[in-house]
Amino acid sequence: MKVKLSPSLMCIDLLNIENEIKILNMKANEYHVDIIDWHYCKNMSLAPCFMEQISKITDIPMDAHLYVDNIDMDLIELCCQSGAKILTMPPEIIEKQVYRMKRYLDSQNVQFGVFINPAVSLEIIKPYAHIIDRLLIMSVDPGFAGQPFVEATLKKIAEAKQYREENHYHYSIAVDGCCNENYYKQLYEAGVDVFIVGTSGLFGKNTDTKKALDIAVSNIELATR
Repeated sequence: MKVKLSPSLMCIDLLNIENEIKILNMKANEYHVDIIDWHYCKNMSLAPCFMEQISKITDIPMDAHLYVDNIDMDLIELCCQSGAKILTMPPEIIEKQVYRMKRYLDSQNVQFGVFINPAVSLEIIKPYAHIIDRLLIMSVDPGFAGQPFVEATLKKIAEAKQYREENHYHYSIAVDGCCNENYYKQLYEAGVDVFIVGTSGLFGKNTDTKKALDIAVSNIELATR
């Protein structure tokens, strides 16, 4: 595929995790792990200990997406120790310690990422865009699956791609939220490198996860060929 496929594990069948991961391992390029603390947004989800267990049955890189209101170095270190290879964090929370975090993540061979919510401008990351490895653009408000796609996301993705190219930066662009066949083509053409797929793009396609995965991959290949 021309883009990376990143299943969102908050949407997985938690009663059959090991079997689900073994199926997803066949075609997933990354795993997206939402860590939500009830404070940044009103939901609670996965945790570093979840990643630690998943790392026993996969070598596929995991992106720890931290919807956390009080991110400190202890949490960063725990995520790295638990197997995360990418950390995506809210810029408004980490702006006082961006360079410290980047230095530590580099020392652990973990990518430094930030995510931008739908109402937040790309301007917020420009002072340190040169050190970002992953820019995750939210296409729904944070915290809950099943929300409608925010159309303004497409313009923001195109802007992020243009800004990267003009300045010779290296960050990859991921999209999270209502990422499915209704938008794959538009997202790809706008500049997305990583599709984070949840219920609408993957797990809801069939009760058989192998068949659902095949459908998702087929839809993505069709939209990006």
